[in-house]
Amino acid sequence: MNGKLWLKQKLPMIFFNFLCMIGLAIFLHVTGNSLDSIIFISFIWSVILTVHLVISFYGRKVQMDKLLNLTEQLEERYLLPEVMEKPKRADDLVYYRLLKLAGKSMLEQVAKVRRERTEYKEYVEQWVHEIKTPITAMKLLCENHHSQGAKELLVELEKINCFTEQALYYARSEHTEKDYSVREIPLFDVVHQAIGENKYLLLQNGIGIDLQETDDTVYADEKWLCFILNQLIVNSVKYRTKHPVLKFYTEHQGSQVILCVQDNGIGIQTGDLPRIFEKGFTGENGRRAAQNSTGIGLYLCKRLCDKLGIGICADSDGSGTVIRLIFHINDFIQRSL
Repeated sequence: MNGKLWLKQKLPMIFFNFLCMIGLAIFLHVTGNSLDSIIFISFIWSVILTVHLVISFYGRKVQMDKLLNLTEQLEERYLLPEVMEKPKRADDLVYYRLLKLAGKSMLEQVAKVRRERTEYKEYVEQWVHEIKTPITAMKLLCENHHSQGAKELLVELEKINCFTEQALYYARSEHTEKDYSVREIPLFDVVHQAIGENKYLLLQNGIGIDLQETDDTVYADEKWLCFILNQLIVNSVKYRTKHPVLKFYTEHQGSQVILCVQDNGIGIQTGDLPRIFEKGFTGENGRRAAQNSTGIGLYLCKRLCDKLGIGICADSDGSGTVIRLIFHINDFIQRSL
């Protein structure tokens, strides 16, 4: 609590006491009291007033500091009226009542917003599941017709499927613990699955695949990991150059298995690298090469990796990009096996 501001607020009371002291001094002088008595009484009054102000300030300061510390410890600070002590002063009781009313209103609004978000997320998930049926049906129809138009349509269907998956995983990314199952999986089995889901997109754009397969296994959720790889593959296609090649290989660093996804595309400028996982950020090269870039893909990859305990980082020398997915080996699980 600011002492100067508090003292400024007390000036009317101090001025009133000063006027009372002058009035008392005049009265004592008129009634024949000595000057020494008047000065002594005025001094005692001043001391009592000063002691009262000091005690009042520090008592109030302790109370306010305690309230501020309690507020800082709360994650949801609108709950302060629910945990603070009921004040004893009459004016504080008014503010306490106002805080209670404001807190109740805020809780109602928070509950309403959470309910709406839950309903919207459930709608998005339901919509994605429903739209997958006609997408799958159209892909089957196109695969049975070996025409150029059917091949082009298959590419567009893969893009639609990618966007719908992105919407689904974005909606679920807040509560991944309810939708994933971590188990030991062969790393390159998931790589093959992701490539297969984007085969028509890769073929149409002439993307060469360089697989340096290993027998590495990691602990992860196969479905979520496949989605992350899908996003990286789509990005590599989007920012390709002539004679594009997409390379998958692993590295080992101590207790880590690192899956590297490397392309020879336009790359990422050095100044943009620290921000590529931010929501909505596309970077200078991204804005120039892909006008429809949303900046959601890598953001969602980073968000899901954080939830799943997978590290992710990117390197670029201006003529290609390497995205590394870092899996930590669980020594306890390995020893128990």
